[in-house]
Amino acid sequence: MAKAIEAGLARFTEHGVGVETCLIGLDGSDDVEAVLGNALRAHPWECVTVGGGLRHSDDQVELLEQVINLIRLHAPDAAIAFNATPATTYDAAARWIERRR
Repeated sequence: MAKAIEAGLARFTEHGVGVETCLIGLDGSDDVEAVLGNALRAHPWECVTVGGGLRHSDDQVELLEQVINLIRLHAPDAAIAFNATPATTYDAAARWIERRR
């Protein structure tokens, strides 16, 4: 999975678009509010992409809600995008970045 994420993120560089990741543990080991909140407050974001690993897990609905609400709280001007796979992360973000320019 890490290689797939790296390959997907490389597309941002190919297109001259900055990107940062904020991976949270789906096993409950992370303080999601602190980890994600700090990342979202680091600087303004044009778009935040939420990955399928979180969205496609029926037992992670509450975590997905928490993530979406933290994005709305700490990055209210950012578009929210959803990728289908790690390889489509750039495509998901680009849909919204291009729309906003």
